Amino acid sequence: MDELTGLPEWEAGNVQLTSRARADARGRLLEAIGQETRRGARSGLPRRLVLRGAFVGVAAAAAGVTVALTRDGDDASTPNLTTLSAAQLLRKAADTTRADRGRLPIPRDDQYFYTRTYTERTYRNGGRTRTWTDESWMSVDGSKPSSRQEYGKVHHDPPLGAHEVSWPPTVYSELEKLPTDPDELLGLFHRDTPDSPMRDMQTFGEVCLLMRGPRVMPPGLQSAAFEALAEIPQVRIDKDEVDVLGRHGIAVSYPGLQFAFLFDRATCAYLGLRVRGGFTAKTVNGEGRETNRYDETRSLQQIAVVDRIGRRP
Repeated sequence: MDELTGLPEWEAGNVQLTSRARADARGRLLEAIGQETRRGARSGLPRRLVLRGAFVGVAAAAAGVTVALTRDGDDASTPNLTTLSAAQLLRKAADTTRADRGRLPIPRDDQYFYTRTYTERTYRNGGRTRTWTDESWMSVDGSKPSSRQEYGKVHHDPPLGAHEVSWPPTVYSELEKLPTDPDELLGLFHRDTPDSPMRDMQTFGEVCLLMRGPRVMPPGLQSAAFEALAEIPQVRIDKDEVDVLGRHGIAVSYPGLQFAFLFDRATCAYLGLRVRGGFTAKTVNGEGRETNRYDETRSLQQIAVVDRIGRRP
């Protein structure tokens, strides 16, 4: 049976799908069907097949499928339609990260990690936008003072104490202790909440915290984190997002959380985090308090190893 013959209207107009496009769409569709079949067997619910979703972006809710439209080469007359689930996108991001991080040298303990981060915050009430460019110099082994910026404010951090423990860790040797096998890393995050209904949500949040600060990942850790997230059933793809640098990306989020990961639409490279938050402040007349809500993107633009605070690559 050809699962795509039920969509003759797609090719009834001017756009004709190539053999490659049809084969790719069929493969994604069969994967989505397999995921729904397994999920239905576990839950006792009847299997739902969403055939049109493989072509025109109707969501297969249980599989979290969305559509990205690309083209074969530079020929605009040969569209290549591809469906990606959140899990597939995260695995592609892991592959891209694994290749990119191989260019960063292994640091010495006496060096510093330099990071430059761009942040843009847009307030929903009034639409006012603020931007920050933050630079940080973090001691590789924590034995020296560090300097970091957050929202333009400089923090001078003293050397870490011998027994000081923090999460997520900033000391490179502590980050190196985290497993780079996705299943082991997922098990580490699940360790404290093995049977909690909130376990997957907490795991997604922990990875967001791991990625949020001005820290540098040892080889394999960031890609393992993305692959671990790909194993969480409820991760989903959000609509098109634009980061502070104007790059169009795809967001991967978890229901109920205000954090999401942003990935480049073309390469699946990690761009940064989207945060939706708010804070409470006094009203102008001082008679009450109101919550100011905002949307924010944080993009880690540059990572390098330097010899002292203040030096830039």
